[in-house]
Formats: sequence, structure tokens, C-alpha cells
Amino acid sequence: MTVALASDHAGLEYKTLLFAELAKAGHNVIDLGTCDHTADDYPDRASDMAAAILEGRATRGILICGSGVGVSVAANKYRGIRAGVCHDTYSAHQCVEHDDVNVLCIGQRVIGIELALEVVNAFLGAVFSNEPRHVRRLEKILSIESRQMK
Repeated sequence: MTVALASDHAGLEYKTLLFAELAKAGHNVIDLGTCDHTADDYPDRASDMAAAILEGRATRGILICGSGVGVSVAANKYRGIRAGVCHDTYSAHQCVEHDDVNVLCIGQRVIGIELALEVVNAFLGAVFSNEPRHVRRLEKILSIESRQMK
């Protein structure tokens, strides 16, 4: 699977470790930055992630910041991006199976690296269920997303 990976300065350590682990597992990993500890704004990384997913350069994405919340809020502003903050393996696979989430957001300051690796693997191993109730709910989400709000 082609996975885009990005972080702000607060998630750089995990991004670096996850990059190596994902590549070792056979994934094609696209590094969208940041590359140093200089203060970096997470909305920029979320924008880069959205572009990678929406342009078809990556199948799924992983965004990392201090809490996971900031990158999630920013990423969810893009039509076609469904980003979820997950710090447990159940939520990580369930969000894909039920909600067709395409971007996982995690907080380096929230969970340890071993759990982060398990969460990432659960996310990447999951597949949308296509069950009628999940399709119906996803269609409702897409309908909301397609409406212009003022």
C-alpha cells in the first residue's frame, strides 16, 4: 500500500520511526515532512496530506502532531478526506471498516511508540465493510460534505 506520512515538529520522532517500520513492512511510504524540529504548522502538513490522497499519490495517510487533534481538525476541512484521531487499535480498524477513514491522526505526546505501531498496523490492515448500514451512513456524510455552508 502507498502510505503518505507527515508530522509537525511535535510528531517528528514518531514520523521518523514509523517511516522505517512501514518501509520495512513493504509499504511504499511518501514522506511529506517535516524534517527537523523547527516549529512547523500542522495545517500545512494536513494540506500536503490531503493533496497526496486526493491526487491519488497515496491510498492512506498518517498525520502526527502532539495530540493528533490539530491535524485531524485541519485534514477534515478537505472534501474527500475523512481523518480520525485513534489512540487504540479498535478505533483504528473500526474507523476504516465503518466510516471509510483514509487518514489516521495520532498524538506523539499521547501514546507510546509501541502502541502507535499497533494502531498504525490496525488502520492499514482494515478494509471498508461495504455493509449496507455503513454505506448508507457514509453516503449521508458525503451528502453533508457536498453541501456548501455559508
